[in-house]
Amino acid sequence: MSAQTPPTLLKLAMQALLRDETLDMSALDKLPMVFFPALFKEALTGRHTTTVKAMVAAWPFPCLPVGALMKTADLETLQAVLAGVDTWLQRKFHSRRGKLQVLDLRKKHHEFWSIWADAEDGDCSAETLDEQQVVKVLPRYALRQRLKVVADLWLMYCLNEKQACFLHWAHQRKGSIQFCCMEMKIWALPVYVIREVLNVFHLEYIEELELNMLSWDLLKLLQLTPYLGQMRNLRKLLLASIFKTVFLIGNRTTDREEKCVRNFISQFSKLNCLQHLSMNGMYFLRDHLKQVLGCLMAPLETLSITSCNLSQSDLNSLSECPKLFQLKHLDMKHVGLTSLDLRPLQILLENVADTLQSLDLKACWISDSHLTMLIPALSKCSQLANVSFYDNYFSMHNLRKLLQHTANLSKMNVEQYPAPLECYDELGYISTERFTQLCAEEIDRLRAIRQPKYISFATLICSRCGERSVYGQELRLCVCQQR
Repeated sequence: MSAQTPPTLLKLAMQALLRDETLDMSALDKLPMVFFPALFKEALTGRHTTTVKAMVAAWPFPCLPVGALMKTADLETLQAVLAGVDTWLQRKFHSRRGKLQVLDLRKKHHEFWSIWADAEDGDCSAETLDEQQVVKVLPRYALRQRLKVVADLWLMYCLNEKQACFLHWAHQRKGSIQFCCMEMKIWALPVYVIREVLNVFHLEYIEELELNMLSWDLLKLLQLTPYLGQMRNLRKLLLASIFKTVFLIGNRTTDREEKCVRNFISQFSKLNCLQHLSMNGMYFLRDHLKQVLGCLMAPLETLSITSCNLSQSDLNSLSECPKLFQLKHLDMKHVGLTSLDLRPLQILLENVADTLQSLDLKACWISDSHLTMLIPALSKCSQLANVSFYDNYFSMHNLRKLLQHTANLSKMNVEQYPAPLECYDELGYISTERFTQLCAEEIDRLRAIRQPKYISFATLICSRCGERSVYGQELRLCVCQQR
């Protein structure tokens, strides 16, 4: 019979404390600080909600990063944590050995637990893990007087019960607690719900915001305009799905709409830290992109403009904005460029040749003449690692030129190219044999210069089955071609 390792004194003490359902703050105030992290984790894991509530109220360290331990927590556990904060708020006297300053609900790893895990394993003594060391791992906003609750939010379609519980609790206590959200994602919620959420939080702490409105119109977006301008530390902004509004006021339709667009765009001038900007399906960008770029206060690393129509003046602004000359990622998929002069895009690629890492021109419907113009600039993009040209119209001759001119780009990782026009018959249907032959030849040519990592050639999406055929590491045919 194998011998089992007996529990340590610390484990025995924790088990005894967890069995005591009458545990109160007066007892916890006398508990050595070294016991708190391990005991709290055990209480949370075992769903000892009474103990969790008492320990939150008596927490002796400046920060309680409870979110890292609650990745699968139920509603009852969350309610116990929030009830502990309420008890903490009601206490007139807080222990001198520590005072809670930050309750961190983000479900991310936190250095606090790593420090105390080392202590439990005996890698360092409890005496070295005093309050000052824990303070070192606090976020920059923690070392102030007022209690702060930090949470990242991902609200999709409707609030789940835990989100509804937290936001209802937060709304009632926003006068006594400072609520901070660094990453906020909102998909397809009513405007009034979004406004209620934004009214709870101090907007200057938001660093990443994603608003996917799913068929909003401009009027709804304008209701959030005042909030956007307050997010002065916003680094990453994604806006998606704003469709045209029809103002039924006689001949003043265009003037009123133009005023609304300008009002919204003006908020970008207040976003001093913006580095990543993504706008998907934003109809009002046409003839307004120059205004958007002109409001940028810091160089962008990412610019994503997708699924919209741009004018020639919009495209011209890409080559005229110095804030784009350090781009690392450029995404323009599903932007029709067929009828436009691409020289401004060529100039932009030349300006970012030393920094650009990814380029997505999927479904821009560009042809050989466009590609010929871009090839010299592309060949100079020494940092380029990911490119996509799916759903464009390139002949075998010009596709070969593109591969030849980019063959020396050593950092290339993912390459996606359209099937050559020669693969299609006069009715637009793919010839599987021709497709396989030409793609295999081009990959062999490229391998004579360098070893491509992930390269693929794809046909247009089949109008009958809605799939595409792809030649890469293996041949994958659309459903129609498999029959």
